[in-house]
Amino acid sequence: MTIIKAGKLLVRILKEEDKYLLAKWLSDPEILQYYEGRDNPFYLEKVEKKFFKEEDDATRCLIEFNGEPIGYIQFYEVDAEEKLTYGYEDSTELIYGMDQFIGESDYWNKGVGTLLVSSMVKYLIEEKGAGCIVMDPQTWNGRAIRCYEKCGFEKVKLLQANEWHEGEYRDCWLIEYRGKVGEEM
Repeated sequence: MTIIKAGKLLVRILKEEDKYLLAKWLSDPEILQYYEGRDNPFYLEKVEKKFFKEEDDATRCLIEFNGEPIGYIQFYEVDAEEKLTYGYEDSTELIYGMDQFIGESDYWNKGVGTLLVSSMVKYLIEEKGAGCIVMDPQTWNGRAIRCYEKCGFEKVKLLQANEWHEGEYRDCWLIEYRGKVGEEM
């Protein structure tokens, strides 16, 4: 099922046969440096457990560009525990979180990530009714943060020692999008 079609970009629901691509990407040290950590490769069994058997409310999708599979994105309603961590415990608005990576490094630094993130923001606002969209990139990941800021996200809170990555807890930025579709993008 297609979630987004924007020019050469297509985002569709993950299929069982996509597990081989996820295992390829998530065992590549170049990709793992930014997503999950080089000390945490995902081989087929781990991919099946995390992406196909884990019980949560995330919608898991494959990213295609010009007909080629290039990465992964997931989105989900932020739960009560995350709302507390992020400081939204009193909020009544619908808050969505998203995580993504481009697994084919040939597509890095070409505007594909910006198109992906801005298209997903539009989808979450228009189709899912999101009032706020959040992500928590690690503070050292400048390329990702610049992409998100280009798409209208703003840093709102430093999350100290928030994510285990390559043998240590790393600081992350809580970033949020609160604009209307078409603003900042």
